[in-house]
Amino acid sequence: MAGTAEKKLTELGIKLPTPAAPIANYLGFVRTGNLLVVSGQLCLDAEGKLVAKGKLGGGVSIEDGNKAARTCAINLFAQIKVALGDLDKISRVVRLGGFINSVPSFVDGPKVMNGASDLMVAVFGDKGRHARTTVGVAVLPLDAAVEVEGLFEIG
Repeated sequence: MAGTAEKKLTELGIKLPTPAAPIANYLGFVRTGNLLVVSGQLCLDAEGKLVAKGKLGGGVSIEDGNKAARTCAINLFAQIKVALGDLDKISRVVRLGGFINSVPSFVDGPKVMNGASDLMVAVFGDKGRHARTTVGVAVLPLDAAVEVEGLFEIG
C-alpha cells in the first residue's frame, strides 16, 4: 500500500523510475544514524535520457533547467524508496545541493533549483522545506544541465 508521499506523487502524475546505478566508485545513498545522504542525481528520465543537456544561459532555458531539476528530485525520491522502502519514513528534507551546468555569467541558478525544491514541498508539505545551496559549474557528467543531491532525516 502506497504511503502519503507516494500517493502525492501519483496525484502529480509521477511514477518513480528505477534509480540509475552509480557511474563511478561511490554509492547511490548512505544511511548513517537518522540521516540519509543521497548522491547527486542527474536529470535522467525513466528511459535514461537526459531531460536537458548543455549549459544554462548557453542554449538551455530556465524553464528547461527547472524541469531538469524537478527530474533530479524525482530521482532522489527513487533512491529514497530503494534505501528505505517507504518515502513516508522521511521526517524532514534537511538540505538540497544543486549543481547547474552554466555559462559563467548565468545568475539564475536559484530559479532553476526551484524545480527540485518546489517538488519536495509539494510531496512532503512543510517537512519538505529545506536548506539549499545552488552552485554554477563548468560541466557535469554526460553534459547534464542539472544535478541535485540531498540530505534527509529519517523519522
